[in-house]
Amino acid sequence: MDNRYRLLFVAFVALVGFGGKAVLAQDPIKVAPASHTLVVDNDKVRVIDFHLKPGEKAAMHSHAARITEVLTGGRIRVTSPGGKSDERILKTGDIGWREAETHAVENIGKSDLRVRTIELKVREKK
Repeated sequence: MDNRYRLLFVAFVALVGFGGKAVLAQDPIKVAPASHTLVVDNDKVRVIDFHLKPGEKAAMHSHAARITEVLTGGRIRVTSPGGKSDERILKTGDIGWREAETHAVENIGKSDLRVRTIELKVREKK
C-alpha cells in the first residue's frame, strides 16, 4: 500500500476508533506560524505542515494526539515545558502515532526538516 494511502487509512481508523476530545493549550499555528502551516482544517482532522531550516526553532506549542509523516528527515532537539530535552533523529518516510504533548523543537541538523501532522478531531457522543 502506498505510504500516502496508508497514512489516510490510519487516520480514518484512528478517527473512528478513538474517543475523547482534543484540546490545544498552545496552538502551533498561532505561537509558531513561521514553522507550522495549516493545510486542512475541518470537523474531522487538522493537517499541519511543519518545516524548520537548520538552526531554526519552533516556540513551545501543543499538539493533540496525532499521526506524523516525516517528509524530509533530520536531527532535532525536543524540549518539554519543564525544560527537559532530548535529541531525536527523524527518518524520511517514517509514519507514526504520537500522543498529545507540549514541546519546543529545534533543528540541530544540517538539512531542512519537513513533517506532516494529522491531528484528529473526535466528535463528542450525544
